[in-house]
Amino acid sequence: MKLKTFLTLCAAAALPVVLTAPGKADEKTKAPFMLRNFAHRGLHSRDKTVPENSLTAFRLAVEHGYGMELDVQLSRDGKVVVFHDDDLKRVCGLDARVDELTFDELQQLRLCGTEERIPLFTDVLETVGGRTPIICELKTGRRNRELCEKTLWHIRGYKGDICIESFDPTIVAWFRKNAPDILRGQLAMPMQSYLDDGRSPAVGFALSNTLANVIARPQFISYKIAPQPFLVRLSEKLGAMNVGWTSHDPESEKGRDAVIFEFYEPGITYERQEAK
Repeated sequence: MKLKTFLTLCAAAALPVVLTAPGKADEKTKAPFMLRNFAHRGLHSRDKTVPENSLTAFRLAVEHGYGMELDVQLSRDGKVVVFHDDDLKRVCGLDARVDELTFDELQQLRLCGTEERIPLFTDVLETVGGRTPIICELKTGRRNRELCEKTLWHIRGYKGDICIESFDPTIVAWFRKNAPDILRGQLAMPMQSYLDDGRSPAVGFALSNTLANVIARPQFISYKIAPQPFLVRLSEKLGAMNVGWTSHDPESEKGRDAVIFEFYEPGITYERQEAK
């Protein structure tokens, strides 16, 4: 074999590692999030009497000892609010985007027909009060940099365990550059889910295989519970924490370092079990 051919083959073999290698996090940084169950959008109920991402859902998660996952984005006037969808229709019945309304206007709405309202990120942090760990997902939008800066400012003032994650690799990369001490994760899902969301096959392939790890170097991969592609498993073999979402069965704990769950009450923590 010629040297040039050999070097080409070596480079081709190394490329997947270069693209998908995770960032490194020490055991102390990871410890609050390891082998724990996290209530998805708080401990909300299937019948919506306790709505997702509501202060009551977060209070109940704390009372049960669970960590929690939540979503942040910006209102029109730049407030960091806790809400999942880009638009308000599913949860609040209004055909408008969250970032089109001021916080005062958002406060006129109700979550799932209850008396609960869209909370500020600061309200949630005050409710949790450092008692259980938080996974904070930053939603991608029109003002990503502003969202990153303001979310980080709130995190810096919070006395409790909190990490960040996003579907948007550029947001994760921003935290890699500006807050390398905060545990960061890349959200991802199977390629078909991206295609269903209107992404192109090329983008779907790249995101489902976490190829943007090359810019973000996440320390955990938060993957939709489904068979994982080889490159995602490679990233975990190289040291990324394996986080699964959204679980509806305690069996999801097997082979995972943390689980985001809803609509059942698992243990607060669990023992490591290898997946079959």
